[in-house]
Amino acid sequence: MESVSEVPGEERGGAARAAPEPLGPDSLTWKYFGDWRGLLAALWAGSMQNMHPGLGAGVEQHSRFFEERWQRLLRSLYPINGVVYDGPRAHRTALEVRGYHARIKGVDARGRPFHALDPDTYYWAHATFFVTTILIADRLAGGIGEAEKRRLFDEHVQWYRMYGVSMRPVPESWEAFQLYWKHMCTKVLEDNRATRDVLDISGIARPPLLPWLPDALWRPVGALLGRAFLWFTVGLYDREVRDLLGFTWSPHDARRHHRACQMISAVCRLVPHDRRYHPRARAGWRRSRGELAPDAEPVATPRRNLPPLSERGKPEHYAPDVREDGSVPRRSWFRR
Repeated sequence: MESVSEVPGEERGGAARAAPEPLGPDSLTWKYFGDWRGLLAALWAGSMQNMHPGLGAGVEQHSRFFEERWQRLLRSLYPINGVVYDGPRAHRTALEVRGYHARIKGVDARGRPFHALDPDTYYWAHATFFVTTILIADRLAGGIGEAEKRRLFDEHVQWYRMYGVSMRPVPESWEAFQLYWKHMCTKVLEDNRATRDVLDISGIARPPLLPWLPDALWRPVGALLGRAFLWFTVGLYDREVRDLLGFTWSPHDARRHHRACQMISAVCRLVPHDRRYHPRARAGWRRSRGELAPDAEPVATPRRNLPPLSERGKPEHYAPDVREDGSVPRRSWFRR
């Protein structure tokens, strides 16, 4: 297993190294990645990540995700989006995200060692974010061509450099990435407990944004939404992944899925530009237009999404020092 790279920004011997260049508002990644439609691919991304043996083992042995699914998902979106949209601070945000993974290591049930910062494991998670961007653009936002996918590939390489980890696993081209993805889906991914746990949303808790909804009403509504969401997720999988997980998919399912994606695309065109984006992404757009100061503090997750008090001091968790009004005290935004 390859060792974790040194701290970015310094070469051996202490020589300074220029920080990587962040993506900006002229990129296609900015246009698509922070769009709220990405939540429709969240179950796909989570299950695809967990099917990687090393990543799945890390989730099974270290994660508290299943004890607070909504909160973990919603707060994680802030730093994840920040690596794309934080502008001059994006590199610092990327180092923060990388730091959350430093202690996630062990040996899986088959005796295989794993570490979340192993280059192949860490890149796989990033690859799923890149493909999520393509799914948003190609399935849920009207469609894109090969030239745009190639451009998104180049941008995903620039995006990945922000973390300061080994670039060895990164394919050299969009065409090489497609071969890499096919290899992962057919030869590497596994049907494991972490994947099945992610896909089991039949009894998922009421979303924190709906505290007023009675549990008696949420239970049947949640069960119905869970079945629909799982069906939608199965439609996003490659055929090889559906086969691995034992899901069937008929031509009729494919037509229904295509119509659902078209409807989502049409409805979202009616939503004002900034409202289509996650708050962290929205702040990036506002900074790019001069509506926020270039050094404005990054938008932080609301208190309702923070981990339990007993977990907030651990380096695996994003837990910013958020005031009651949702703002972040200056110089504390990087605190874990």
